[in-house]
Amino acid sequence: MILKGNFIWAPELGRLEVRERAFLVAEGERIVGIYDRLPPEYAGRPVTDWGEAVIIPGFNDLHIHAPQLINRGIGYDARLLDWLDTYTFPVEARYRDMEFARAVWKAFLNRLWAAGTLRFSAFATIHKQAAWELMELTERSGLRGLVGKVNMDRNAPEALREDTGASLADTEELICRSRAELKRVGFILTPRFVPSTTEKLMEGLGLLGEKYDLPVQSHLAENPSEVDWVHQLHPDIPTYTQVYETYGLLRRDKTIMAHAIYLSPEEKDLLCRRGVMLAHCPLSNINLSSGVMPLRGALEEGLRCCVASDVAGGHTAAMNRSVAAAVGLSKLNWLSRPEERSLSLWEAFYLATRGSGSFFGRVGCFEPGFDFDALVLVPDPTDSLLERTPAERLEQFLYDGDDRQIAARYCGGALVEQPFPS
Repeated sequence: MILKGNFIWAPELGRLEVRERAFLVAEGERIVGIYDRLPPEYAGRPVTDWGEAVIIPGFNDLHIHAPQLINRGIGYDARLLDWLDTYTFPVEARYRDMEFARAVWKAFLNRLWAAGTLRFSAFATIHKQAAWELMELTERSGLRGLVGKVNMDRNAPEALREDTGASLADTEELICRSRAELKRVGFILTPRFVPSTTEKLMEGLGLLGEKYDLPVQSHLAENPSEVDWVHQLHPDIPTYTQVYETYGLLRRDKTIMAHAIYLSPEEKDLLCRRGVMLAHCPLSNINLSSGVMPLRGALEEGLRCCVASDVAGGHTAAMNRSVAAAVGLSKLNWLSRPEERSLSLWEAFYLATRGSGSFFGRVGCFEPGFDFDALVLVPDPTDSLLERTPAERLEQFLYDGDDRQIAARYCGGALVEQPFPS
Protein backbone atom coordinates (compact mmCIF):
# COMPACT_ATOMS: atom_id res chain seq x y z
CA MET A 1 0.00 0.00 0.00
CA ILE A 2 1.38 3.42 -0.99
CA LEU A 3 -0.21 6.70 0.08
CA LYS A 4 0.76 10.24 -0.85
CA GLY A 5 -0.13 13.26 1.27
CA ASN A 6 0.94 15.52 4.15
CA PHE A 7 1.94 13.29 7.05
CA ILE A 8 2.04 14.60 10.63
CA TRP A 9 2.85 12.64 13.76
CA ALA A 10 4.37 13.11 17.22
CA PRO A 11 7.08 10.48 17.82
CA GLU A 12 7.76 11.74 21.33
CA LEU A 13 6.38 14.26 23.81
CA GLY A 14 7.00 17.78 22.55
CA ARG A 15 8.23 16.83 19.07
CA LEU A 16 6.15 17.05 15.90
CA GLU A 17 7.17 15.58 12.54
CA VAL A 18 5.69 17.06 9.34
CA ARG A 19 6.40 15.55 5.91
CA GLU A 20 4.64 17.42 3.11
CA ARG A 21 3.72 15.76 -0.18
CA ALA A 22 5.49 12.60 0.90
CA PHE A 23 4.96 8.91 0.16
CA LEU A 24 4.18 6.36 2.88
CA VAL A 25 4.82 2.73 2.04
CA ALA A 26 3.23 -0.06 4.09
CA GLU A 27 3.58 -3.79 3.58
CA GLY A 28 0.93 -5.87 5.28
CA GLU A 29 0.14 -4.28 8.63
CA ARG A 30 3.36 -2.32 9.04
CA ILE A 31 5.01 0.81 7.75
CA VAL A 32 8.15 0.43 5.65
CA GLY A 33 8.96 4.14 5.55
CA ILE A 34 8.06 7.67 4.48
CA TYR A 35 9.89 9.13 1.48
CA ASP A 36 10.07 12.47 -0.27
CA ARG A 37 10.54 10.54 -3.50
CA LEU A 38 9.21 7.06 -4.10
CA PRO A 39 12.12 4.54 -4.10
CA PRO A 40 12.78 2.86 -7.47
CA GLU A 41 11.67 -0.56 -6.23
CA TYR A 42 8.13 0.80 -5.88
CA ALA A 43 7.99 2.39 -9.35
CA GLY A 44 4.83 1.44 -11.19
CA ARG A 45 2.99 0.40 -8.03
CA PRO A 46 -0.45 1.99 -7.50
CA VAL A 47 -0.40 5.11 -5.34
CA THR A 48 -3.40 6.53 -3.47
CA ASP A 49 -2.85 10.28 -3.79
CA TRP A 50 -4.73 12.20 -1.12
CA GLY A 51 -3.69 15.56 -2.55
CA GLU A 52 -3.49 18.27 0.12
CA ALA A 53 -5.07 16.12 2.84
CA VAL A 54 -3.38 15.85 6.22
CA ILE A 55 -2.72 12.27 7.34
CA ILE A 56 -2.25 11.54 11.05
CA PRO A 57 -2.05 8.40 13.21
CA GLY A 58 -5.40 7.08 14.39
CA PHE A 59 -6.56 7.92 17.89
CA ASN A 60 -6.32 5.36 20.71
CA ASP A 61 -8.75 5.65 23.65
CA LEU A 62 -7.56 3.75 26.71
CA HIS A 63 -10.52 4.50 28.96
CA ILE A 64 -14.07 4.28 27.69
CA HIS A 65 -17.26 2.66 29.03
CA ALA A 66 -19.01 1.08 26.05
CA PRO A 67 -22.43 0.66 27.77
CA GLN A 68 -22.43 4.30 28.77
CA LEU A 69 -22.44 5.68 25.22
CA ILE A 70 -26.20 5.92 25.60
CA ASN A 71 -25.77 8.01 28.77
CA ARG A 72 -23.40 10.67 27.39
CA GLY A 73 -24.31 14.22 28.34
CA ILE A 74 -26.71 13.18 31.12
CA GLY A 75 -26.62 14.09 34.81
CA TYR A 76 -23.49 16.19 35.09
CA ASP A 77 -24.86 18.33 37.92
CA ALA A 78 -24.18 15.28 40.13
CA ARG A 79 -20.85 14.25 41.63
CA LEU A 80 -19.21 10.92 40.81
CA LEU A 81 -20.73 8.52 43.37
CA ASP A 82 -24.25 9.95 43.10
CA TRP A 83 -23.95 9.96 39.30
CA LEU A 84 -23.03 6.26 39.30
CA ASP A 85 -26.04 5.37 41.45
CA THR A 86 -28.51 7.57 39.56
CA TYR A 87 -27.48 7.07 35.95
CA THR A 88 -24.68 4.59 35.35
CA PHE A 89 -25.79 1.51 37.26
CA PRO A 90 -29.48 1.54 36.18
CA VAL A 91 -28.44 1.65 32.53
CA GLU A 92 -25.83 -1.08 32.90
CA ALA A 93 -28.45 -3.41 34.38
CA ARG A 94 -30.21 -3.27 30.99
CA TYR A 95 -27.42 -5.20 29.27
CA ARG A 96 -28.82 -8.55 30.33
CA ASP A 97 -31.16 -7.87 27.38
CA MET A 98 -29.06 -8.96 24.40
CA GLU A 99 -31.15 -7.12 21.83
CA PHE A 100 -30.56 -3.87 23.72
CA ALA A 101 -26.86 -4.65 24.19
CA ARG A 102 -26.31 -5.49 20.52
CA ALA A 103 -27.95 -2.26 19.36
CA VAL A 104 -25.78 -0.13 21.66
CA TRP A 105 -22.58 -2.02 20.83
CA LYS A 106 -23.08 -1.39 17.12
CA ALA A 107 -23.77 2.28 17.75
CA PHE A 108 -20.67 2.42 19.97
CA LEU A 109 -18.38 0.92 17.32
CA ASN A 110 -19.86 3.11 14.59
CA ARG A 111 -19.24 6.17 16.76
CA LEU A 112 -15.62 5.27 17.44
CA TRP A 113 -15.06 4.64 13.74
CA ALA A 114 -16.64 7.99 12.83
CA ALA A 115 -14.52 9.88 15.37
CA GLY A 116 -11.28 8.23 14.22
CA THR A 117 -10.68 6.07 17.31
CA LEU A 118 -9.16 2.96 15.78
CA ARG A 119 -7.98 1.21 18.95
CA PHE A 120 -9.46 1.29 22.43
CA SER A 121 -9.68 -0.32 25.84
CA ALA A 122 -13.31 -0.61 26.89
CA PHE A 123 -15.33 -1.56 29.95
CA ALA A 124 -18.32 -3.74 29.03
CA THR A 125 -20.75 -4.75 31.84
CA ILE A 126 -20.90 -7.62 34.33
CA HIS A 127 -22.88 -9.71 31.81
CA LYS A 128 -20.81 -12.48 30.24
CA GLN A 129 -22.85 -12.77 27.06
CA ALA A 130 -23.00 -9.01 26.49
CA ALA A 131 -19.25 -8.71 26.97
CA TRP A 132 -18.66 -11.51 24.47
CA GLU A 133 -20.99 -9.86 21.98
CA LEU A 134 -18.97 -6.63 22.19
CA MET A 135 -15.74 -8.54 21.62
CA GLU A 136 -17.15 -10.40 18.63
CA LEU A 137 -18.63 -7.26 17.05
CA THR A 138 -15.32 -5.43 17.52
CA GLU A 139 -13.55 -8.28 15.74
CA ARG A 140 -15.97 -7.88 12.80
CA SER A 141 -15.68 -4.08 12.78
CA GLY A 142 -12.08 -3.81 11.58
CA LEU A 143 -11.17 -1.80 14.68
CA ARG A 144 -8.88 -3.23 17.33
CA GLY A 145 -9.06 -3.21 21.07
CA LEU A 146 -9.22 -4.65 24.52
CA VAL A 147 -12.57 -5.43 26.12
CA GLY A 148 -13.21 -6.40 29.72
CA LYS A 149 -16.18 -7.94 31.49
CA VAL A 150 -16.72 -5.72 34.53
CA ASN A 151 -16.33 -7.39 37.96
CA MET A 152 -18.46 -6.16 40.92
CA ASP A 153 -19.40 -8.16 44.02
CA ARG A 154 -20.07 -5.48 46.65
CA ASN A 155 -21.46 -1.97 47.04
CA ALA A 156 -23.53 -2.26 43.87
CA PRO A 157 -27.25 -2.53 43.10
CA GLU A 158 -28.61 -6.06 43.42
CA ALA A 159 -29.00 -6.35 39.63
CA LEU A 160 -25.26 -5.73 39.19
CA ARG A 161 -23.81 -7.41 42.29
CA GLU A 162 -22.18 -10.69 41.29
CA ASP A 163 -21.45 -13.87 43.16
CA THR A 164 -17.67 -13.82 43.58
CA GLY A 165 -17.04 -17.34 42.30
CA ALA A 166 -19.36 -16.89 39.32
CA SER A 167 -17.68 -13.57 38.45
CA LEU A 168 -14.27 -15.23 38.34
CA ALA A 169 -15.56 -18.26 36.41
CA ASP A 170 -17.28 -16.08 33.80
CA THR A 171 -14.12 -14.00 33.45
CA GLU A 172 -11.91 -17.03 32.88
CA GLU A 173 -14.37 -18.45 30.35
CA LEU A 174 -14.20 -15.22 28.33
CA ILE A 175 -10.40 -15.15 28.52
CA CYS A 176 -10.14 -18.63 27.06
CA ARG A 177 -12.86 -18.13 24.45
CA SER A 178 -11.41 -14.86 23.19
CA ARG A 179 -7.95 -16.39 22.83
CA ALA A 180 -9.37 -19.31 20.89
CA GLU A 181 -11.69 -17.39 18.56
CA LEU A 182 -10.48 -13.80 18.13
CA LYS A 183 -7.41 -12.29 16.46
CA ARG A 184 -7.80 -8.50 16.71
CA VAL A 185 -9.47 -8.18 20.12
CA GLY A 186 -7.96 -9.04 23.48
CA PHE A 187 -9.37 -9.49 26.97
CA ILE A 188 -8.49 -7.07 29.78
CA LEU A 189 -9.24 -7.70 33.44
CA THR A 190 -11.73 -5.06 34.63
CA PRO A 191 -12.45 -4.71 38.35
CA ARG A 192 -14.69 -1.63 38.31
CA PHE A 193 -12.89 -0.02 41.24
CA VAL A 194 -11.86 -1.00 44.74
CA PRO A 195 -15.16 -0.10 46.48
CA SER A 196 -17.13 -2.53 44.28
CA THR A 197 -14.74 -5.52 44.48
CA THR A 198 -14.11 -7.63 47.56
CA GLU A 199 -10.66 -8.80 48.63
CA LYS A 200 -11.51 -12.32 47.41
CA LEU A 201 -12.52 -11.05 43.98
CA MET A 202 -9.47 -8.82 43.61
CA GLU A 203 -7.20 -11.67 44.68
CA GLY A 204 -8.84 -14.01 42.15
CA LEU A 205 -8.47 -11.48 39.36
CA GLY A 206 -4.83 -10.96 40.27
CA LEU A 207 -4.25 -14.72 39.99
CA LEU A 208 -5.97 -14.79 36.57
CA GLY A 209 -3.76 -11.92 35.45
CA GLU A 210 -0.68 -13.89 36.44
CA LYS A 211 -1.95 -17.17 34.96
CA TYR A 212 -2.83 -15.71 31.54
CA ASP A 213 -0.42 -12.72 31.52
CA LEU A 214 -3.29 -10.27 31.11
CA PRO A 215 -3.57 -6.49 31.15
CA VAL A 216 -5.73 -4.76 33.78
CA GLN A 217 -7.90 -1.63 33.72
CA SER A 218 -9.66 0.18 36.54
CA HIS A 219 -10.19 3.56 38.26
CA LEU A 220 -7.91 5.29 40.73
CA ALA A 221 -8.26 8.38 42.93
CA GLU A 222 -10.87 10.13 40.80
CA ASN A 223 -12.83 11.85 43.55
CA PRO A 224 -12.07 12.79 47.21
CA SER A 225 -15.15 10.92 48.50
CA GLU A 226 -14.07 7.82 46.61
CA VAL A 227 -10.54 8.01 48.08
CA ASP A 228 -11.99 8.35 51.61
CA TRP A 229 -14.27 5.36 50.97
CA VAL A 230 -11.33 3.18 49.97
CA HIS A 231 -9.51 4.15 53.18
CA GLN A 232 -12.59 3.12 55.20
CA LEU A 233 -12.82 -0.22 53.39
CA HIS A 234 -9.09 -0.98 53.69
CA PRO A 235 -7.82 0.78 56.84
CA ASP A 236 -4.78 -1.50 57.06
CA ILE A 237 -3.48 -0.59 53.59
CA PRO A 238 -1.85 2.88 53.46
CA THR A 239 -3.06 4.09 50.05
CA TYR A 240 -5.61 3.46 47.30
CA THR A 241 -2.84 2.48 44.88
CA GLN A 242 -1.42 -0.05 47.31
CA VAL A 243 -4.77 -1.83 47.50
CA TYR A 244 -4.41 -2.74 43.82
CA GLU A 245 -0.77 -3.68 44.40
CA THR A 246 -1.66 -5.91 47.35
CA TYR A 247 -3.95 -8.03 45.18
CA GLY A 248 -1.68 -8.29 42.14
CA LEU A 249 -3.59 -5.78 40.00
CA LEU A 250 -0.73 -3.42 39.17
CA ARG A 251 0.73 -5.66 36.48
CA ARG A 252 4.04 -4.29 35.24
CA ASP A 253 3.61 -2.32 31.98
CA LYS A 254 0.17 -3.92 31.53
CA THR A 255 -2.11 -1.75 33.68
CA ILE A 256 -4.33 1.24 32.88
CA MET A 257 -5.59 3.37 35.76
CA ALA A 258 -8.02 6.16 34.90
CA HIS A 259 -8.00 9.62 36.48
CA ALA A 260 -5.28 9.44 39.17
CA ILE A 261 -6.02 12.97 40.42
CA TYR A 262 -5.41 12.57 44.16
CA LEU A 263 -2.12 10.71 44.59
CA SER A 264 0.53 10.84 47.28
CA PRO A 265 4.25 10.92 46.38
CA GLU A 266 4.50 7.29 47.49
CA GLU A 267 1.70 6.29 45.13
CA LYS A 268 3.31 8.08 42.21
CA ASP A 269 6.58 6.29 42.90
CA LEU A 270 4.84 2.91 42.94
CA LEU A 271 2.91 3.65 39.72
CA CYS A 272 6.12 4.77 38.05
CA ARG A 273 8.00 1.62 39.08
CA ARG A 274 5.14 -0.54 37.82
CA GLY A 275 4.94 1.27 34.47
CA VAL A 276 1.22 1.92 34.94
CA MET A 277 -0.51 3.95 32.22
CA LEU A 278 -2.51 6.82 33.73
CA ALA A 279 -5.48 7.77 31.56
CA HIS A 280 -6.21 11.48 31.92
CA CYS A 281 -9.90 12.14 31.19
CA PRO A 282 -10.30 15.93 31.13
CA LEU A 283 -13.93 16.11 29.97
CA SER A 284 -15.07 13.67 32.65
CA ASN A 285 -13.09 15.45 35.37
CA ILE A 286 -14.79 18.72 34.40
CA ASN A 287 -18.30 17.29 33.94
CA LEU A 288 -18.38 15.48 37.28
CA SER A 289 -16.45 18.18 39.18
CA SER A 290 -13.83 15.59 40.14
CA GLY A 291 -10.75 17.82 40.05
CA VAL A 292 -7.72 18.61 37.92
CA MET A 293 -5.12 15.93 37.33
CA PRO A 294 -1.63 17.49 37.67
CA LEU A 295 -0.66 16.10 34.29
CA ARG A 296 2.51 18.12 33.72
CA GLY A 297 3.84 17.11 37.09
CA ALA A 298 3.06 13.45 36.42
CA LEU A 299 4.89 13.56 33.09
CA GLU A 300 7.91 15.28 34.62
CA GLU A 301 8.02 12.64 37.35
CA GLY A 302 8.31 9.93 34.71
CA LEU A 303 4.79 8.51 34.86
CA ARG A 304 3.24 7.05 31.72
CA CYS A 305 0.20 9.11 30.74
CA CYS A 306 -2.34 9.36 27.95
CA VAL A 307 -5.50 11.29 27.12
CA ALA A 308 -8.80 9.36 27.12
CA SER A 309 -12.51 10.12 26.68
CA ASP A 310 -14.13 8.28 29.64
CA VAL A 311 -17.53 8.17 27.95
CA ALA A 312 -20.01 8.74 29.55
CA GLY A 313 -18.22 10.75 32.22
CA GLY A 314 -16.89 12.48 29.15
CA HIS A 315 -19.72 13.66 26.94
CA THR A 316 -18.22 12.66 23.60
CA ALA A 317 -16.14 9.82 22.19
CA ALA A 318 -14.39 12.22 19.79
CA MET A 319 -10.77 12.15 20.91
CA ASN A 320 -9.92 15.48 19.30
CA ARG A 321 -12.31 17.04 21.82
CA SER A 322 -10.44 15.36 24.68
CA VAL A 323 -7.12 16.57 23.25
CA ALA A 324 -8.37 20.17 23.21
CA ALA A 325 -9.90 19.80 26.68
CA ALA A 326 -6.62 18.46 28.09
CA VAL A 327 -4.87 21.61 26.87
CA GLY A 328 -7.60 23.91 28.20
CA LEU A 329 -7.68 22.25 31.61
CA SER A 330 -3.90 22.41 31.92
CA LYS A 331 -4.00 26.15 31.17
CA LEU A 332 -6.53 26.66 33.96
CA ASN A 333 -4.29 24.61 36.24
CA TRP A 334 -1.32 26.81 35.30
CA LEU A 335 -3.25 29.95 36.26
CA SER A 336 -3.55 28.69 39.83
CA ARG A 337 -0.22 26.81 39.86
CA PRO A 338 2.20 28.84 37.73
CA GLU A 339 5.05 26.51 38.66
CA GLU A 340 3.35 23.78 36.59
CA ARG A 341 3.46 24.95 32.97
CA SER A 342 0.53 24.12 30.74
CA LEU A 343 0.40 21.41 28.12
CA SER A 344 0.88 22.32 24.47
CA LEU A 345 -1.52 21.11 21.80
CA TRP A 346 1.16 18.90 20.24
CA GLU A 347 1.93 17.30 23.59
CA ALA A 348 -1.76 16.46 24.04
CA PHE A 349 -1.86 15.15 20.44
CA TYR A 350 1.07 12.86 21.31
CA LEU A 351 -0.77 11.57 24.40
CA ALA A 352 -3.80 10.60 22.27
CA THR A 353 -1.76 8.88 19.53
CA ARG A 354 1.74 7.59 20.28
CA GLY A 355 1.46 7.90 24.07
CA SER A 356 -1.72 5.84 24.24
CA GLY A 357 -0.64 3.66 21.33
CA SER A 358 2.42 2.49 23.26
CA PHE A 359 0.09 0.34 25.39
CA PHE A 360 -0.61 -1.72 22.25
CA GLY A 361 3.04 -1.83 21.18
CA ARG A 362 4.35 -0.11 18.05
CA VAL A 363 1.23 1.95 17.41
CA GLY A 364 0.54 5.67 16.96
CA CYS A 365 3.50 6.79 14.88
CA PHE A 366 4.61 6.83 11.23
CA GLU A 367 8.04 5.31 11.83
CA PRO A 368 9.31 2.12 10.10
CA GLY A 369 8.05 -1.02 11.78
CA PHE A 370 4.98 0.62 13.32
CA ASP A 371 1.49 -0.63 12.61
CA PHE A 372 -0.13 1.44 9.88
CA ASP A 373 -3.06 3.17 11.56
CA ALA A 374 -4.06 6.48 9.97
CA LEU A 375 -6.77 9.09 9.53
CA VAL A 376 -7.00 11.11 6.32
CA LEU A 377 -8.21 14.63 7.13
CA VAL A 378 -9.64 16.96 4.51
CA PRO A 379 -10.41 20.60 5.34
CA ASP A 380 -13.86 22.01 5.73
CA PRO A 381 -14.71 23.83 2.45
CA THR A 382 -14.85 27.21 4.21
CA ASP A 383 -11.43 26.68 5.78
CA SER A 384 -10.00 26.02 2.31
CA LEU A 385 -10.62 29.67 1.41
CA LEU A 386 -7.46 30.62 3.32
CA GLU A 387 -4.03 29.16 2.81
CA ARG A 388 -2.91 27.14 5.83
CA THR A 389 0.09 24.96 6.59
CA PRO A 390 -0.65 21.27 7.22
CA ALA A 391 0.09 21.80 10.93
CA GLU A 392 -2.37 24.69 11.12
CA ARG A 393 -5.03 22.56 9.46
CA LEU A 394 -4.42 19.83 12.02
CA GLU A 395 -4.73 22.43 14.78
CA GLN A 396 -8.13 23.43 13.44
CA PHE A 397 -9.26 19.82 13.30
CA LEU A 398 -8.17 19.13 16.87
CA TYR A 399 -10.16 22.09 18.16
CA ASP A 400 -13.20 22.09 15.89
CA GLY A 401 -13.13 19.15 13.47
CA ASP A 402 -15.54 16.24 13.30
CA ASP A 403 -16.14 13.09 11.30
CA ARG A 404 -17.03 15.09 8.19
CA GLN A 405 -13.32 15.91 7.85
CA ILE A 406 -12.18 12.27 8.07
CA ALA A 407 -12.11 10.98 4.50
CA ALA A 408 -10.58 7.57 5.26
CA ARG A 409 -9.48 5.38 8.15
CA TYR A 410 -6.76 2.73 8.02
CA CYS A 411 -6.22 0.26 10.87
CA GLY A 412 -3.54 -2.41 10.87
CA GLY A 413 -2.78 -1.73 7.21
CA ALA A 414 -6.39 -2.08 6.01
CA LEU A 415 -8.91 0.52 4.90
CA VAL A 416 -11.84 0.35 7.35
CA GLU A 417 -15.34 1.25 6.20
CA GLN A 418 -18.24 2.01 8.56
CA PRO A 419 -18.65 -1.20 10.55
CA PHE A 420 -22.43 -1.43 10.81
CA PRO A 421 -24.26 0.73 8.25
CA SER A 422 -27.90 1.30 9.11
